[in-house]
Amino acid sequence: MELDHELILKLLLSIVIGGAVGIERELRSKSAGFRTIILICLGATLFTVFSKFIGGLNNPDRIASNVVVGIGFLGAGVIFRSDNNRVNGITTAASIWLSAALGMGIGCGYYFASILGGVLVVSVLFLFSFFDRFLERYNQLRTYKIMYGYNNKEHNKYELLMKQYSLNVKSRAQLKNGNTITGTWVVKGNEKNHHEFINHILDDVSVTEFGF
Repeated sequence: MELDHELILKLLLSIVIGGAVGIERELRSKSAGFRTIILICLGATLFTVFSKFIGGLNNPDRIASNVVVGIGFLGAGVIFRSDNNRVNGITTAASIWLSAALGMGIGCGYYFASILGGVLVVSVLFLFSFFDRFLERYNQLRTYKIMYGYNNKEHNKYELLMKQYSLNVKSRAQLKNGNTITGTWVVKGNEKNHHEFINHILDDVSVTEFGF
């Protein structure tokens, strides 16, 4: 069995590294936060340590290899599709996956690689979020729901208006109920063009209902 001080070092290090990743997720109010990421990293470390002794010399990866499978189920549990058709939780799922990898590295004794990996993960989560927000300003995906009175000559009016504001229509659906048409468009474009389009629709007296 490992010396007690070495095992304690591994457990404490997994708590520190898992906590560093978890703090970022907690600050962003994600489904897997501070405590969850710590437990994942700590669990991966323990499974790796136990695997060395339960698996024996000929098969030391017997338990540790199944950590990857178990983490896949946890990661899948935080991914969901929102009402506006956007897929959320992928970054959190990736954080869970990487936290388990860091925990396994600590359990194997690769301290430098695990610490460096933890620093890189936290750096990507904190620093690259600024680039993410910058890119989102120029590449926003929005879903518009417009309800208006039926007019055979203007059934394509709003889609043409979107193109006028340099918005790219990704998908569309229209439903006629009596003398009312409800149209739903998934549209991509920069933030400025979206706002100009929204202001135009808000001033359109023929629109009876507008969701954005």
